[in-house]
Amino acid sequence: MDQDGFPKDEMRYDALAQEALRGVVKAALKRAAAPEGLPGQHHFYITFKTQAPGVTVPPEIIAKYPDEMTIVLQHQYWDLAPGETFFSVTLKFGGQPRRLSAPYTAVTRFYDPSVQFLLQFEAPEPEPAEAVQPHAAPEHAGEAASDESAPKVVSLDHFRKK
Repeated sequence: MDQDGFPKDEMRYDALAQEALRGVVKAALKRAAAPEGLPGQHHFYITFKTQAPGVTVPPEIIAKYPDEMTIVLQHQYWDLAPGETFFSVTLKFGGQPRRLSAPYTAVTRFYDPSVQFLLQFEAPEPEPAEAVQPHAAPEHAGEAASDESAPKVVSLDHFRKK
């Protein structure tokens, strides 16, 4: 039981619901990527975290949008490629075509103003700073780390010339 006296949600229904609703985003993008394009007056405002793992955005655009950005898919977008875990699209920024891609997990908002349809998602967890720093290697080769969830890092110190 949690501190409120309710049973703990070990199924993580909140995460399951978020994942299912991200499937709606994927399906809408697949429909927009079809040869017919977006039907009727539909168009999308997609907001995503620019620093989320897996996001690829040109550096000059990241400089303008260091945390989050919103793109519009309406009349001028090219090569929309919705994959299973991420989407890619070419848009014009300052008159120049730029390719960007983002995993669906980086999306925080999906809005189709033509029908007032809005989905909001929890922001993805930022990568912890300590995960980037190297961890000490185990004393014995082949020894498993004690924390199974910790990233596995191989120390290169043994291979460097002294």
